[in-house]
Amino acid sequence: MKTLLVLRHGKSSWSSSGLADHDRPLKGRGKRAARRMGQELRARDLVPDLIVSSTARRALSTARRAAETAGYDGDITETRQFYLVTVEDLLTAVAEHVEDEHDRVMIVGHNPTSEDLVEHLTGKDVIMTTANLACLDLDIASWQDVTQATGQLRFLLRPRELPPVS
Repeated sequence: MKTLLVLRHGKSSWSSSGLADHDRPLKGRGKRAARRMGQELRARDLVPDLIVSSTARRALSTARRAAETAGYDGDITETRQFYLVTVEDLLTAVAEHVEDEHDRVMIVGHNPTSEDLVEHLTGKDVIMTTANLACLDLDIASWQDVTQATGQLRFLLRPRELPPVS
């Protein structure tokens, strides 16, 4: 059994019209939401063994903030293979980047791929707005089998629905 945490990047800024989409930063709200998801990971004892993120600035920033707040002490693997891809491409990238020693992996990426991934693996149609976190339990022993995996959606968290942390 493996656990896959799917985190969509936080709210990004559109204020700099000259920036390429890949280079857009997080807004303040996106930064706060990323930290809030990290707090939830820690509180639920779900700190990942490995984090793999899209190279897009907003995704990496989300991953770093969530990781720091959660208490994750590993490196964040960066891959452009999570940026503007299909579910099949994303699953292939996971199989390539994740070793079987990792039982709980968080991937940080984009929509519509995040929503499509959850539906593909669980059969559940979900809406993942910015900084939403889905926790999936996958009935696999090896990440090499993730392309054919079936799983259960344990929960979907939305920052705006969580109680404030004091």
